[in-house]
Amino acid sequence: MPLSIDGPSTPPQFRDGISGLAKQSETPPPIVSLSDIHGYLTEAKSALLTLTDHPEFDPVVSQDDDGRLHWAGNNYVLVFNGDLVDRGPANEGVLALVRRLIEEAPPGRVRVTLGNHEAFILSPDHFNFERWFAGQVSTADRLTFFDAIADGHVIAAYEGYNYTYAHAGSPDPYETDAVNTTLIDAVDVLTATAGTPDDAASQRTVLDTHSRVLGVGDAHPKGPEAGLVWLDFEYLPSDAPPQIVGHTRHDEPQQNGNVFCQNVLRNNLASPGGEGVFIETPTSLSALIRHGDSEMTELSLVTPEESRTREGA
Repeated sequence: MPLSIDGPSTPPQFRDGISGLAKQSETPPPIVSLSDIHGYLTEAKSALLTLTDHPEFDPVVSQDDDGRLHWAGNNYVLVFNGDLVDRGPANEGVLALVRRLIEEAPPGRVRVTLGNHEAFILSPDHFNFERWFAGQVSTADRLTFFDAIADGHVIAAYEGYNYTYAHAGSPDPYETDAVNTTLIDAVDVLTATAGTPDDAASQRTVLDTHSRVLGVGDAHPKGPEAGLVWLDFEYLPSDAPPQIVGHTRHDEPQQNGNVFCQNVLRNNLASPGGEGVFIETPTSLSALIRHGDSEMTELSLVTPEESRTREGA
């Protein structure tokens, strides 16, 4: 079942960005993020455990005797930056992991941004991708997922300390509260017509009226006209607002000016290692990537000051 969450909705002050939690914390919580798990549960667990296996970091998750991961109780925010499902063999397992972490962590500590594969759940008749896990959900499962969005567990974007997190990103500035509100507005429309004769028309309508988030390109879904869940990395210029995206596959983390792509898990499936996470603090952005079966390396990507210098150039 697509991300059925037991528990209260995310408080408004924690939904859109780190500022609410940072104000409550004596030490600003680092943001750990990864993207594009795509149903590969083993590799996702390895990526999350890179902090556990590295002597310089507290763990973000702990592992029980059955191999299941749990919230470790340390001072972090964990962002799953879109595309939890499809392609891999363990879609239900990935969703169970994310659900468990959301329910175990304090409110606002685990955030999920909408990926284009989750967007299939919103408009399955339009995309007609029945071969995918996300394209096979029932009306009841769609409504469950809509509830997760309405309750603030799944969002369009999340504002970090110096970077905004969205699955595909945007070449232009935007406000996270505005795009998260428009995503909720979209599922309000879809909820009202789900399973009715008007369902398919509503699915098409939200792609057009909420294009900043859900829109697809003209010649290709990932083209330059696409929204936050669809735009290809090649259409994000170096002077775009500072942001961390997934969506476009790479062998290792990529930087184009202010924009960083963290989608590396799938391109490294054929060999040990390659999976990892980004870690953002108020003063740094790093990638912790597993090399081989266990060895990790911390790559300092850029300082926020460097990003601001590029943005103002």
